[in-house]
Amino acid sequence: MSFDHYYSERPRAKLKLFKIETTLRGFHLTFYTASGVFSPKRIDKGTRLLIESMIVKDGWRIMDLGTGYGPIGIVAAKLAPHGIVVMTDINRRALWLARLNARINDVEEIVDIRFGSLYEPVRNEKFNTIITNPPQSAGMSTCIKIIQEAPRYLVSGGMLQIVFRHSKGGSRLANVMKSVFGNCEVLASRSGYRVYVSVLESE
Repeated sequence: MSFDHYYSERPRAKLKLFKIETTLRGFHLTFYTASGVFSPKRIDKGTRLLIESMIVKDGWRIMDLGTGYGPIGIVAAKLAPHGIVVMTDINRRALWLARLNARINDVEEIVDIRFGSLYEPVRNEKFNTIITNPPQSAGMSTCIKIIQEAPRYLVSGGMLQIVFRHSKGGSRLANVMKSVFGNCEVLASRSGYRVYVSVLESE
């Protein structure tokens, strides 16, 4: 039996649109979402915690890996109006929504929205930070791969910022971050979620 996941390329769920209006990092934002994407009716707790605590500086090159309908990348673009935010996803419906949301939230010129799995859309590119709410339901191996491959896409001093549900293997994944980067700090914690950050230190 095959299942229709939000990390499918073409979700089979009948298209049903939703609208979210919310304030994040002081910005009033409107997001259109739909069936077949992650957390379509509200900004989920993990994503909200990550957005509220993520470190973003103007002028940075930022990767939002697994953008969904775009809340992380769009807020990052608001915080870095002179930077560039590359937003990626495997879900074509999510990308359609992310492009719409970038336009209506006036960050269309700052974001670069691309189709592809994990780091495939950004080969040979480097970023000041990679920010992600990984698809933990896709399996531990996918989350571990995101962590293990992150250093090759970061500049020296670049950061991986990632949110995990602690009860779903978050502590194990934090240990993977420490093993890969040599460091891992808890940036924020709330409602069973923790935001971790690891820094790529110069050799």
